[in-house]
Amino acid sequence: MTKCDIVDQLTGKHIPAVALRATDGTEVTLATLKGKTVLYAYPRTSPPNEPPIEGWDQISGARGCTPQSKGFAAHHEAILQAGAERVFGLSTQDSEYQREVVTRLSLPFAILSDAGLALADTLGLPRFEAGGMTLLTRITLVIENGQVQKVFAPVSNPEENAADVAAYLAG
Repeated sequence: MTKCDIVDQLTGKHIPAVALRATDGTEVTLATLKGKTVLYAYPRTSPPNEPPIEGWDQISGARGCTPQSKGFAAHHEAILQAGAERVFGLSTQDSEYQREVVTRLSLPFAILSDAGLALADTLGLPRFEAGGMTLLTRITLVIENGQVQKVFAPVSNPEENAADVAAYLAG
């Protein structure tokens, strides 16, 4: 699927009513949230002090999950000041593992778990296989009142993704 295909496929689409477990212990249904929500999807963060999946560096777009999350933490206030009500990360990792990531990276927002691929399947999010896991392709959505308004794909520089989102929102 090309960049144009995924952008065209998702722009204007209504988010399905899928409840996702958040790292703060709540369940979040993106479809019901009012205002603007920034949702950045990433493949996975590697466990601390462990090597990445074998061949990870050879997978186009796989590297950069931690820098992307740190970027969203650093630009969190700017994104909110530019009009977003909230920011969430999204991966297929389980909430227990994601909680470690939120703590380790001092993220000021929750990460949502789509471990069962319910959102990915119903929304048509791009994904790939690595290390025996199904992982999300890096993509960022600006959702307003349950509808996708803007798609950032592909995200070729994960460290700068949050700054790009903040600039877009600031208009």
